[in-house]
Amino acid sequence: MSASLDFALRLADAADEITSARFRAQDLKVSRKPDRTPVTDADTAVEDAIRALIARHHPDDQVAGEERGGEIGRGRTWVIDPIDGTKNFLRGVPAWATLISLVINGHPVVGVVSAPALGRRWFAEATEGAYAEDGRNLSVSGVTSLSDAYLSTTHLGSWVEYHSREAYLRLVDACWENRAFGDFWQHCLVAEGVIDIAAEAIVNPWDVAAIEVIVKEAGGRFTDLKGVDTFLGGSALSTNGHLHDAALAQLGTGDLPSAG
Repeated sequence: MSASLDFALRLADAADEITSARFRAQDLKVSRKPDRTPVTDADTAVEDAIRALIARHHPDDQVAGEERGGEIGRGRTWVIDPIDGTKNFLRGVPAWATLISLVINGHPVVGVVSAPALGRRWFAEATEGAYAEDGRNLSVSGVTSLSDAYLSTTHLGSWVEYHSREAYLRLVDACWENRAFGDFWQHCLVAEGVIDIAAEAIVNPWDVAAIEVIVKEAGGRFTDLKGVDTFLGGSALSTNGHLHDAALAQLGTGDLPSAG
């Protein structure tokens, strides 16, 4: 394990301590951001704690996070989503996680997804494989036909607004089974080989920087919905690799907006 991955895991430990203490807290404070998405006091506390640790141990590194901003430039940038799945977090649903990625010159090289309420953690480092919290090596499924594929997507309304209802329905209809695990979890399930495809019509960089390296190191493929190999495209498609081109064909291309 490299020093960078070890540090990312220690950042996740610090985040888990905060989020676990605030999950289902009676005095949880919730507000709305300008885009009307919710933010809790736990979101800001986690990002502030991670930023403080990075400033102490890697003062020359940049940070880009969901709550405090920042740019993903050249060199080393830590990309942070303090709580992915804030709506679940504030409603007491245990499917939420802290996402931490180290991006070097625009490419994610370390990814950690830590979901303490689920008792799960996924992590990876470029060229070194992807792993679960018990040290188990992650590997995508071997399914080769959409008609046998297990698909997870997100809220239909986001597809209508940012991509296409028809494309969503084409992909759903082409697959054997579909669910909406949502957010980080569906992509990690692809990396585990539990499901075969995860698709999102709208994402931000901090939603998927860690996901990209985990899925790829598990043997899968990650692109935006146009098929571009990037976590900056504003959308996300994770597959076991075998199904990627077929899924893209069902989704069409079209013009997708940037997540900003």
